[in-house]
Amino acid sequence: MDKYKKILFDLDGTLSDPKVGITKSVQYALQKMDIIEPDIDKLECFIGPPLQVSFADYYDFNEVNTKKAIDFYRERFKEKGMFENELYTDIPLLLKSLKEQQFTLVVATSKPTVFSEQILKYFNIDQYFDLVVGSNLDGTRTSKTEIIQYILDKYNDYKLEDYIMIGDRKHDIIGANNTGIDSIGVTYGYGSFDELSHFNPTYIVKSLNQLKDILLGSQIK
Repeated sequence: MDKYKKILFDLDGTLSDPKVGITKSVQYALQKMDIIEPDIDKLECFIGPPLQVSFADYYDFNEVNTKKAIDFYRERFKEKGMFENELYTDIPLLLKSLKEQQFTLVVATSKPTVFSEQILKYFNIDQYFDLVVGSNLDGTRTSKTEIIQYILDKYNDYKLEDYIMIGDRKHDIIGANNTGIDSIGVTYGYGSFDELSHFNPTYIVKSLNQLKDILLGSQIK
C-alpha cells in the first residue's frame, strides 16, 4: 500500500510539552483580569484549543474580555512562556527519519504562526518542516478545520488520502474529519483516550514508538 505523503503535526502536546509556559501565561492573564488561580494544573485545559474558545468556555468571558485576556497572555508568552517548553523525547529522531523517507512535514497548530515558527527554531527542528500553519494574531484562522483546509489548498495537487493529521486533542481529530483526511490521536499529550476515541480517529497511539510504527512501518493504510 502507498504511504502517506503529507504528515501534519499539531505542536502543543504532540511535538512538545508546553505545560509550564501556557499555564503560567494563562495564570498571568487571569490575574490581570482579577481572577486568582494558584494551581496551574487546573489550567491544563488551555493546552490545545484556541485561546478564544478556552477563555470563553472556562471563564465565561465575553468577546471584549476574551480579547483583553489574550493580550495579557501574549505579554508573558512572548517574553518567556514560549520557551518554558520541552520537546518530547525522540521527536527530533522521528522527524529526521520521516524526512529521510521523503515525507512532507507540516505543522498545523492553533497557536499563532509567528510564535510557532520561533518555537521550532528554538528547538532546532524547523529544518524538518516544509510549512508551518497556525492562527493569525488578529484571531482569524484558529480552528483546526480552517488550518487543515488551508494546507490542503496549498498542496492542491495531492489527494486527501495522501494526508494524515497527528494531534493530542479532539480539535485535531474533528479538523481531520471535517476535511476528509486520516488522523492519529496521541494519548501521550493532553487528550485522553476517551476524548480522542469519541471522534473516531483513524488510529490512536500512546507512544512515539507506536506513532513511528504507523508512519514508517510496513502496515500502513
